[in-house]
Amino acid sequence: MLIGILFTILWASGAVAVKFGLLSAPPLTMGVARFLLAGTLILIYIHLIKRGDEYRLPRKGEWKPLFILGLCNTSLYLGLGFLALQTVSSGFFNLAVVINPLLVALLSSLFAKRVIQKKVWIGMFISTIGIMIATIPQFDNSESTLTGILLLVTGIVSMAIGSVYFQKVNLQLPSLVINAWQVLFGGIILIIPLLILEWDKPVIVDLNFILYLVWSVLGISILGMVLWFYLLKQDAVRANIWMFLTPIAGYALAFFLLGEKITIFEVIATLFVFTGLYLTGNLRFNRRDKAEVKM
Repeated sequence: MLIGILFTILWASGAVAVKFGLLSAPPLTMGVARFLLAGTLILIYIHLIKRGDEYRLPRKGEWKPLFILGLCNTSLYLGLGFLALQTVSSGFFNLAVVINPLLVALLSSLFAKRVIQKKVWIGMFISTIGIMIATIPQFDNSESTLTGILLLVTGIVSMAIGSVYFQKVNLQLPSLVINAWQVLFGGIILIIPLLILEWDKPVIVDLNFILYLVWSVLGISILGMVLWFYLLKQDAVRANIWMFLTPIAGYALAFFLLGEKITIFEVIATLFVFTGLYLTGNLRFNRRDKAEVKM
């Protein structure tokens, strides 16, 4: 249980860490620094410390899928997410991200021709209402913008596309290897937009930036992923429950560390989203149930 709580706090802290980092550096610069460093460190760990045949280099036909996953799951999802966090609260960010399984189900029905049960459609509708309710205090906040929310939504859709693509290609590589390469490729892809959009923006290497980089690389990208894989190995259903609890932890961290207010709209929105997730089968409490959406 302690490991699950630690994972939830770490995962929820990602958006909060970005908020601190934005005080010292532009978003894409922060992203590239984090992704290149995290991907490199994980690959060093895999090939110099862990080793083993299963942690081999990707084969010829596996490089393209890894590059596409890096584009969708890192460059677009996290890159746009970092840009969005300039004008969107970290609490809203954490809540919006958990609807990813619903988007995956929707995209699977459109492109993989999977039949979705009626209750799943109802759950999607309820969760969508919840997200819409959560946007109300965003517009009441003068720092929040429609552009930021659209950037975040686009990033989340990109992650859902990446998830569907991942299921389709079925890479025969350990999760740790896939994560390392997609993070590294994601950072490399973002170098070009960084040079175009942020070449003249200052980077202040102060305590905020250093703490952001250390926490996001070691705490989230590395320790967070290690804990996630451990939880999946122990019980995939309970692991997903810890993941879905990140909005609650995210709102709490944002309240105490950033002074973000928790309104009645956000409480109601969270209840709607959780109800929708439960109806779709993503949020379950029975070990015997599968941790994925029933189609």
